[in-house]
Amino acid sequence: MRVGEQLPPLEIPVTRTLIVAGAVASRDYQDVHHDAELARQKGSPDIFMNILTTNGLVGRYITDHFGPTAVLRRVAIRLGTPNYPGDTMVLRGTVEEVDGDTATVRVVGENGIGRHVTGTVTVTLPRAAGAARGGPA
Repeated sequence: MRVGEQLPPLEIPVTRTLIVAGAVASRDYQDVHHDAELARQKGSPDIFMNILTTNGLVGRYITDHFGPTAVLRRVAIRLGTPNYPGDTMVLRGTVEEVDGDTATVRVVGENGIGRHVTGTVTVTLPRAAGAARGGPA
């Protein structure tokens, strides 16, 4: 881990199933996350992803890069444009700060209509994992 390190992008197809499954898994039963007709009645062109699903995908992005032993210490995100079915969200990250075995990563997720999510994730790697990635042992 080093400041300026760019994480490889992760492309996530935004499917209707992903949106609905994420809402159900997080117990978010708001109709805008599963009922297209009611979402349209409320002014949205379709159902859209909830923040808890986005939060989980950001966490997955970080642990996919740093490995299964990485510990997410803090995830702070803000939503922008919605994730609608049929689009693709591309997550990108940059290591902004490193303090021993802990790093802060700036994450941005964009889709076809704009920036869906921005934020930071603070992640700690166990000493052995940090040494394997070129960090302190």
